[in-house]
Amino acid sequence: MCELLGMSANVPTDICFSFKGLVQRGGNTGPHRDGWGITFYEGKGFRTFKDPTPSCHSKIAELVQDYPIKSKAVVSHIRQANRGDVNLENTHPFTRELWGKYWTFAHNGQLTGFDQLSTGRFRPVGETDSERAFCWLLNQLEDKYPEPPQDMMLMFEFVSECSDHLRSLGVFNMLLSDGEYVMTYCSNNLHWITRRAPFGQASLIDEDVTIDFHKETTPNDVVSIIATQPLTDNEEWRKMKVGEYALFHFGELSAGNHDTVPDMAPPPSECPVNSAL
Repeated sequence: MCELLGMSANVPTDICFSFKGLVQRGGNTGPHRDGWGITFYEGKGFRTFKDPTPSCHSKIAELVQDYPIKSKAVVSHIRQANRGDVNLENTHPFTRELWGKYWTFAHNGQLTGFDQLSTGRFRPVGETDSERAFCWLLNQLEDKYPEPPQDMMLMFEFVSECSDHLRSLGVFNMLLSDGEYVMTYCSNNLHWITRRAPFGQASLIDEDVTIDFHKETTPNDVVSIIATQPLTDNEEWRKMKVGEYALFHFGELSAGNHDTVPDMAPPPSECPVNSAL
């Protein structure tokens, strides 16, 4: 399996502290040695750094840790390969354009029958089930919304329904962002935390590093972090339930479903599914 890391904030914020903990799990404190990647949104654009080498030894990861890029939305991933070779094209996150926006996606899990997912014009470049699932999801969105949706809450509910179907094919934990919203969907293992005033100290689990957020923030800052496993050992993280999704908008939880659903949900009636499945 892989591990995910996401951030949503109401002001441009760096993710150096959380990322410093994540990279140690990429070959040092964890087995995820098959590459890593991170995408930072800046306005309508984005910066992506990827490396198919273990993040704990990556010079590019060192750069990202030491270079405090400010962003309101971040998607990151460390990989333990189960589909596709260890190379750059199979390294998450993946980004595509839809409705004049860049959408970024990362997935933790393994799917069966993914080769039957119809992707339309969104063609995978690599060999992973993750990238094909992302292309399928974008194809579903474009089919349902030929024009940009007016109600983003309804649109993300539709994404959660499509995610229910992908979860029926295996393990599907994911992060999805357009730079304004950050959505996460849980198949079996995801956590999140929202930090706001009064800020305190936080200590990483995977490295001997402690930060005093009170010295690094203002009283108006709101920052939410999503991770496969909690990154700190002195804060209260919320564990998501099976089939739960959470939608963050500039740091605040703005939508989601909080009830456990059956482990193998059937394809939603509103979500077009390839008849070959």
